[in-house]
Amino acid sequence: MPTKRVSMQKFKEVIRLKTAGLSLRPIATAVRLSLGTVAKYAKAAEVAGLTWPLPVDCSDEALTRLLSKPPVASAATPAVTPTAIAAAIAAAAPSAPKIVAPDFPAIHQELKRKGVTLQLLWQEYREGNDGLRTYAYSQFCERYRRFAKTLKRSMRQTHHAGEKLFVDYAGQTVPITDALTGEIVSAQIFVAVLGCSNYTYAEATLSQQLPDWLASHVRTFAFLGGTPAVVVPDNLKSGVDKACRYEPEINKSYEELAAHYGVAVIPARPYHPKDKAKAEVAVQIIERWILAVLRRRVFFSLAELNDAIGALLTQLNTKPFKKLPGSRLSAFETLDQPALRALPALGYEYAQWKKARANIDYHVEYEGHYYSVPHTLVGQVVDLRVTARTVECLHNNQRVASHVRSLRRGAHTTADEHMNTLANLGLRFPGQRSQGTPPPYMLAGVRNIAASLLRVFTTRIESRATKTESPNVILKWLLQRCP
Repeated sequence: MPTKRVSMQKFKEVIRLKTAGLSLRPIATAVRLSLGTVAKYAKAAEVAGLTWPLPVDCSDEALTRLLSKPPVASAATPAVTPTAIAAAIAAAAPSAPKIVAPDFPAIHQELKRKGVTLQLLWQEYREGNDGLRTYAYSQFCERYRRFAKTLKRSMRQTHHAGEKLFVDYAGQTVPITDALTGEIVSAQIFVAVLGCSNYTYAEATLSQQLPDWLASHVRTFAFLGGTPAVVVPDNLKSGVDKACRYEPEINKSYEELAAHYGVAVIPARPYHPKDKAKAEVAVQIIERWILAVLRRRVFFSLAELNDAIGALLTQLNTKPFKKLPGSRLSAFETLDQPALRALPALGYEYAQWKKARANIDYHVEYEGHYYSVPHTLVGQVVDLRVTARTVECLHNNQRVASHVRSLRRGAHTTADEHMNTLANLGLRFPGQRSQGTPPPYMLAGVRNIAASLLRVFTTRIESRATKTESPNVILKWLLQRCP
């Protein structure tokens, strides 16, 4: 059985994430491809000199030809010898009575920085206490492991600065009362937390639907002042179309938001809450330190509720840690904030995606309105990208039509360039098997019609109001009126 062909959209996603600085393994997890396939794609893009964003004229066919080229054999690179470790520091003076204890809380925080290892921190510990008795490397590591076990009796995930943002909704809701009607609506609580510093963001929304889900991400990135490398959501239907242990399908609008902000979306595995343990703990903290405090208050608007949440959120982020130095805010300013990527210059615009099939009149329907596409796409499926102001039609990831969005139900929006020419109107005459130019004997028959009727025929078939009307219907209408 032949191997299933990988779409060019995933090849483009590999180029985007590779240009953003992610290594091959996180990219493979994000695009749901094998590590070998991602390495092949990254190598092909590197040889071709492709970076994100791709050139405007770079089509899917050109990328397919690029992947089909055989790999270029390169000369074997010589093995790189590791750098020799510096000579051991001279033994401490025998007169030193005690061994200097390492600052393990500070060491634990430093290990969250990208590239920092226990070997490096041990060397800095020895150099910072030159002339004093210090622990050897083996004892240094052993004592740090003992300290780490006191923090939590569970397998711990290592979170690097600016790497992961965990997002989820709290199980509890907050009632909002309409001041005029007394109607009560349950507000959903969105929670986001950075893996390294535990810096937390929370807000209330009216629903967990896709527009509110994406808008909460936009406000979270603005609150942080930057973007992380990876966003880890739960398998919420608004973000993940198909939950899967190995290859979850991300919602198209969610993928577009990730591409706009330059982040990778790696959902947690279904039924594995420890994959997003940070989000679970953050939700618990929000429920205990914010929602429980607000349980007796009555809110009459979403803005009022978010103002109350924001005030308590500031207190939460500035509250000192129990076992580690500083607070969430100080850890964020020291660790995560310098590692976050800058926000894009242009703001994100929400777009909804939908598939539609072009009807025989080369129009597609969205919310009761009909928009034209090129007549050559009749019967084919196109992707609709709908924003608050525009409706874009894409075929094979190429934009083929763009219209101003209309709210008139039952009406049509037609572009002149999408319509067929008179020679290709699809008019079928007796004896003609295919669409195209009418045979000469039929044209001669039409020319014999009275001059006035011929003018009506020409005017009607070229009229703007009947460009979408079937030519066979027009011809039948004329013939019925012939004397």
